[in-house]
Amino acid sequence: MSFDVQGRLHEIFDETQVSEKFRKREFVLEIPDGSYTQYAKFQLTQDKCSILDNYKTGDEVKVAFNLSGKPFTKNGTTMYFTNLQAWRLEHANSGAQPQQGGNGGYAQQPVKSSSFISDDMDNDLPF
Repeated sequence: MSFDVQGRLHEIFDETQVSEKFRKREFVLEIPDGSYTQYAKFQLTQDKCSILDNYKTGDEVKVAFNLSGKPFTKNGTTMYFTNLQAWRLEHANSGAQPQQGGNGGYAQQPVKSSSFISDDMDNDLPF
């Protein structure tokens, strides 16, 4: 599923090398919602991590993202995890060209992160 949302960049995290073949970079978007402000954390992966290099905290942006989720069962208890996988950012209301990764702006299917978990990592969580 592909969605977009507009808001202000609240926090930008450094790129993280999760495994030898997988890297990610997260950011938090501040989204006005009536009387309350929402803070949503998004994730960029692989070649899309560099998209954030052209932005700074406080910038108004429009984010295109895929929504994915999956269940994880441990000790008979099922938990559900949701991921907001960003694939394009653009400055809001500025007419600037969108900054996107190598897929030409087309939605990328979410990567199954369980394939990136190595045997020596803590396998308690599915990502």
